[in-house]
Amino acid sequence: MTETDIARSQIAGAVQQNSALSRTGLQERAFARMFQGLVYAQIWEDPVVDLDGLALQPGERVVCIASGGCNLMSYLTAAPGAVDAVDLSPAHVALNRLKIAAATALPDHAAFYDFFGHADRPGNPALYDRHIAPVLDAESRAWWETRCGRLPRRIDMFARGFYRYGALGKFIGAMHVVSKLGRVDYAPLLAATTLDDQRAFFDTQIAPLFENRIVRFLARRPAALFGLGIPPAQFEKLAQDGGGDVVPVLRERTRKLMCDFPISENYFAWAAFNRGYRADGTGPVPPYLEARNYEAVREYAPRASIVNRSLTDMLADRDGAGTDAYVLLDAQDWMTDAQLAGLWTQITRTARTGARVLFRTGGAPDILPGRVPHDLLRRWSYQPQSRSLWERDRSAIYGGVHLYRFEG
Repeated sequence: MTETDIARSQIAGAVQQNSALSRTGLQERAFARMFQGLVYAQIWEDPVVDLDGLALQPGERVVCIASGGCNLMSYLTAAPGAVDAVDLSPAHVALNRLKIAAATALPDHAAFYDFFGHADRPGNPALYDRHIAPVLDAESRAWWETRCGRLPRRIDMFARGFYRYGALGKFIGAMHVVSKLGRVDYAPLLAATTLDDQRAFFDTQIAPLFENRIVRFLARRPAALFGLGIPPAQFEKLAQDGGGDVVPVLRERTRKLMCDFPISENYFAWAAFNRGYRADGTGPVPPYLEARNYEAVREYAPRASIVNRSLTDMLADRDGAGTDAYVLLDAQDWMTDAQLAGLWTQITRTARTGARVLFRTGGAPDILPGRVPHDLLRRWSYQPQSRSLWERDRSAIYGGVHLYRFEG
């Protein structure tokens, strides 16, 4: 099998749970095809919450699912012993390797920020050619230097506004089209100076959209949320939180994104409503892009790595208990009971006493009790600060953030 065939097989194994002849099975296969390309130009989980929950100590070893890589790169600010990442999407692997290489290869923070903060500078492809490409692995170079639609090379996305690409970028673009049809202008929200102003904007401009028949119809179609990286199995969990209807769930999570955090501190809101971070470079960004963290990111980037595998398979190749922290994103929402048992078998086998596992769920409840074998789960303690972590997660899209500690 080629590397492309292996990647397709891994994604299919993660997503496809139903017959290809069923409606859900067809949706799962459509989602799997989409996931072979770039889904997240940036990750949609809050790395500040991750760092607070994990309480990483210098020298600790972290294992994570990478997605767009903002979290992986932000963990470097904690001086880890290693950050070993996996992702099933070859595009995400190429993106993370690009970020890791750029952290040490680019000449200074200004160039690094031009590339991943502004992500739209005409000179970015030249920075890639001069500094990054010579130290990037051949597989990743081939991915970034392949033609993409009208672009001569994929790397040229960084000259056109990288955060407008990928499935998430296109979803946000479609959201802006719907907003324009509803005569919504996000400029007042982005200029708001108080939470009251943000709440007033939501109540008058956004809440009425969720009463629109066309919006409600589209929101209830699982395929409409593929751009958010939500497969059919996770769509069902979202709907359960709304009593079977996903619309009130989407409304509430949009409200949280817009209203619960100052717009001046929430880069997820800027990504959603500005389609990129603040143009003048003064707005909120992930920790790895902050100037104060640049030297740490640069120093510890060589300790980061990523492979195109499932987390379970990667852990199965590890010897003994040597891992201190695990970040699973929302991947468990996709899993069957057998897959969950396999994953937690490997996590438990490789965890040091005191290790932490942090993950998110589309619905509010913790999905592990009753699904992960009791003999495994009883060795872990659920941490009471989980609720607080969820409340502080600025991405706002998830129903729960959950933290476990290994008791040995």
